[in-house]
Amino acid sequence: MFAKFLKDESGATAIEYGLIAGFISVVIIGAVATIGTEIAEIFQAISTGLTGRGDAASTT
Repeated sequence: MFAKFLKDESGATAIEYGLIAGFISVVIIGAVATIGTEIAEIFQAISTGLTGRGDAASTT
């Protein structure tokens, strides 16, 4: 019975899949955080550019 328990690898497979899923989750979270920051900067630059153009258009 003990030898059969040692040869059973079904639990190891589940753990491996869990580790892979955890690693993929960490990579996705890191990528989204990086891309989110860059997109926020782009929108801020666009907003600043539009604000500057709006002020110049209203003075003419």
